[in-house]
Amino acid sequence: MIKSMTVHKFGGSCLRDISDLSRIAEVIQHWPGQSVLVVSALWGTTDRLMRASQEPRYASRLVNDLSRQHLRFAPGLIDGDNAKLFKAVLKGIELSLDELSRNPHEWSATNRLLAAGERLSALVVAHHLQKLGIPAHPVGAEDIGLQLKGVNRAPTVDLETSMKQLDRSALHGTPVITGWFGEGSDGELALLGRGGSDHTATSIAHLIDADKVVLWKDVDGVLPLNPRWGISSKPVPYLGYGEAVELSRLDTPVLHPATVEPLRSIGIPLEIRDLRGVVRQTASTIIGPDLHQTRRIKAVGCLPNVVQVSVQSPSLEAQSEKLGRVLVDFAGENIPCWDLESKPGSITWTVSQHDLKLAKSIVSKYFDKSKTNEFGVMFSLVGNKLPEDSESELIEKLEEMLDVEVLSVNDHAIRLISKSSEIHTMLEILANYLQLAVEV
Repeated sequence: MIKSMTVHKFGGSCLRDISDLSRIAEVIQHWPGQSVLVVSALWGTTDRLMRASQEPRYASRLVNDLSRQHLRFAPGLIDGDNAKLFKAVLKGIELSLDELSRNPHEWSATNRLLAAGERLSALVVAHHLQKLGIPAHPVGAEDIGLQLKGVNRAPTVDLETSMKQLDRSALHGTPVITGWFGEGSDGELALLGRGGSDHTATSIAHLIDADKVVLWKDVDGVLPLNPRWGISSKPVPYLGYGEAVELSRLDTPVLHPATVEPLRSIGIPLEIRDLRGVVRQTASTIIGPDLHQTRRIKAVGCLPNVVQVSVQSPSLEAQSEKLGRVLVDFAGENIPCWDLESKPGSITWTVSQHDLKLAKSIVSKYFDKSKTNEFGVMFSLVGNKLPEDSESELIEKLEEMLDVEVLSVNDHAIRLISKSSEIHTMLEILANYLQLAVEV
């Protein structure tokens, strides 16, 4: 009988102290089937390495400090089966710092330095599990053929290439794989962006056809409202892939859009669980295929300060070509376009205020003049598409209750914009009307 396979991802928030290792071990000991682990660096380690990369001459104590820190988590590592690897990683940090002291702009040395945090973490976690009789072993993501799309800093894993070159022989027992980095398309080490270790975990799951992915966090699940707004709510029990991507693009600190994408095409479920909470039979939030029979608003995303950039285009023949170039340049600069309206003779893009300056400079390359229209907030009412009657009734009610207008409607969200800056008050009204808020 084929064992079930689960990819567990443990981030830095789950690697704060030695007791966290005991919790991780307890999870793996009692989890059915084979477990594959993906780990981030120990809490605070990446920040220290980042500072050292910027001031390498003043980082002389770093190697000793990191050695002591990781040996506190894993006493005996220095004399265990992975002692040579541990010493090699520390030596690599030393060499990277020396190289950066001579050439501060050597990005390959910077990447090797930053990746050392995940390498040390994988050694620590594997050592702790080994002591408890779990057949764990550390695995470098690039050593098993994880290819990224790009060089230096890459947006995503190249699943197609990785599938061809993945070394499955290294995935026996309980592998503890380094998150956040892999081999760039130039053969050098490359790093992923924000949420990179989560993306590593879901990419690994795609490549090995895992049964599920569990992201272990220090929170209980995905909340329908960002906690920063101070409105109490309970985790959303189920989000479809499309709903999760929409919410992650806007306002949830728990998910990044790239996390979900590797799972969508093959339908692997994703669970969000709290490492420090009670391990329940069912996760507080499960993300999986879009269930269109569940047609209701599940969450509200919020993006303060958006701007519409509009241009006139007298030449209809050139309009489509210029529009395409703008969108390509937006993508190259990682500028999200929250809405696009293109009519004969005019185009309007909706972007964040934060991206306005760069967006306008791109638009000005192809169009003579542009106008801007500022809004205080954009809301996204996240949920699979409502029936037409319910959708019309909801929009009409919200326009009556709030100073909002509809920006767009798609299969997973109704986006609204408002000139008002009273975001908290508007969110409270939305949360109560949509029955998302709970009494404390």
